[in-house]
Amino acid sequence: MKGGVRAYARHRGVDPMSVEKAIKSGRITRDADDEIDFEKADRDWEQNTRPAMSPDEDNGGLAQYSRARAIREYYQASLAKIEYEQKVGKLLPKDEVQAAAFNTYRQFREQLLNIPDRVAAIIAAETGMDTKRVHELLTAEVRHALNEFADPPNRSGL
Repeated sequence: MKGGVRAYARHRGVDPMSVEKAIKSGRITRDADDEIDFEKADRDWEQNTRPAMSPDEDNGGLAQYSRARAIREYYQASLAKIEYEQKVGKLLPKDEVQAAAFNTYRQFREQLLNIPDRVAAIIAAETGMDTKRVHELLTAEVRHALNEFADPPNRSGL
């Protein structure tokens, strides 16, 4: 079957402008008598038209793909940056940092809690107080300091 631009547009179910654009871009051609051979034009249209660029289709899919790709590229770049910073020593794994902090604070706590054991007898000898009472006072003060450190008062804005 042969026909003009409007007839072929009706045949394809597209706007006549889409057919004109396809002819101008060389995706389909007219015969020598300025008519369009529908069968040949259908084959050429399918072969030469990218689905995402088809004027008769919604380009929303292309926009979604572009957005998804941009998001993917952003996260890939972020991961590459993190990997680089880990390799040059700027970043450490979270679990390693948490374990190191826990061990450091645990050692600090143990050192503070050992103060009464080490100095209670010395203070008692110097002051004439009972060693057990000096030990109790020092232990209470160290525990109070540790509790304040562990549970700071609620401050506005922090």
